[in-house]
Amino acid sequence: MKSPSLRGTTPGACTSTRAVSTRSLIVATTIGNAFEFFDLTVYSFFAVLLGKLFFPLASAQQQLLLSVGTFGVGFVARPLGGVMFGVIADRFGRLTAMNLTLLAMALGTGLIGVTPTYAHIGMAAPLLILVARLLQGFSAGGEVGVATTLLAERASASRRGFITSWQFASQGAAALAGSMVGFLLSHYLDTASLESWGWRLPFLTGVLIAPLGLYLRSRIGEDASDTAAPERAGQGVLKTVFTRDGMQLLFALLLVIGGTSAHFIVLYYMSTYAITFLHLPMDTAMWCGILSGAVMLVMSPVGGIWSDRYGRKRVNFASRVLLTALVLPGFLLITHSPSALTLYLVVSALAALHSVNAGATGPLLTEIFPRSTRATGLSLAYAAGVSIFGGFAQFFVTWLIGATGNPTAPAWYVIVCGVLSLVPLAFIAERAREAI
Repeated sequence: MKSPSLRGTTPGACTSTRAVSTRSLIVATTIGNAFEFFDLTVYSFFAVLLGKLFFPLASAQQQLLLSVGTFGVGFVARPLGGVMFGVIADRFGRLTAMNLTLLAMALGTGLIGVTPTYAHIGMAAPLLILVARLLQGFSAGGEVGVATTLLAERASASRRGFITSWQFASQGAAALAGSMVGFLLSHYLDTASLESWGWRLPFLTGVLIAPLGLYLRSRIGEDASDTAAPERAGQGVLKTVFTRDGMQLLFALLLVIGGTSAHFIVLYYMSTYAITFLHLPMDTAMWCGILSGAVMLVMSPVGGIWSDRYGRKRVNFASRVLLTALVLPGFLLITHSPSALTLYLVVSALAALHSVNAGATGPLLTEIFPRSTRATGLSLAYAAGVSIFGGFAQFFVTWLIGATGNPTAPAWYVIVCGVLSLVPLAFIAERAREAI
């Protein structure tokens, strides 16, 4: 049975040159986002190994810090990418910008896969990894904001939450796939094989997503109203975002902070935490990512559906308060009873709450900005928030645990960021049933 067409679903919505099914739109739009998070998942799960291969002169703790620090450095380039690709999207079309980000992302991922280790080329090895992460971060800075914008604008008002939520469900699917790949490689390859060539396979095969994504996106076509609007003719898009939409930009940034801190701790850091601080086997730790990825794949659309039915702000507030209240008890439980069962229960519960929140936050972010600057504003807010509070989350909490000796430091990090993200809900208007 074919998915319903999105053509002409809302007054003021884009009208394609040909009808596009919901399924085709979702897959073509989210594949770039999935590509990015697949790579992030694989890098996170091999963080300890990559630290050993590319920073061998440091201590074990320093290797991990340098590895997750390099992971975070890629996020420094995100705001720049968000600005550049957001402006391209608002001026020349959403798909044009998305295709450029996909190509840049593939280049960075491939570079990680082929870079020789420190043992072969010395300091050039970590420097090349750094360049690759910067390139990936630059491209990803524009991908999420622009793709989320396109999904929201082509959806009907009554289904905008559900359709937009698949952008975040794709992150769960990518985390699930990356975790499965990491688990299978670590389980079936011996240590020597994993260190010499096994870890490279996910990065090299991930590059193949780029040509597939370009093909799928060519099939959904660019809409005429995806490009520049008359109201932007008087001044540049970026200047308009900062002068006219400054408060919207701040509200969006605060919303992103809460979600990205939880995302990178629950979906990515928990595996490293389980190995390094709970001293659980790698196979056990890998299942954290598999479980949380599966939960996000299922529960993000649920959050989107609930936001369509009950309102974005209500679902966002309820899920954020619950997550903020339960994250500390969850960490206390796994540190006092570090077993596979308690770990999986805590990760699944936190991932479910985070996923529902993400499903409601995605459409809320698109509704904050006017259409003329939506891609630029959303890309900039998302990239800035993720680059600081998401990309460096693993580095921050690893350092905090070492400095304070408190194994619940990750929970406090999520709590502080979560409280900040509640502030804009008091000021943002509810637009769940309005055309955008």
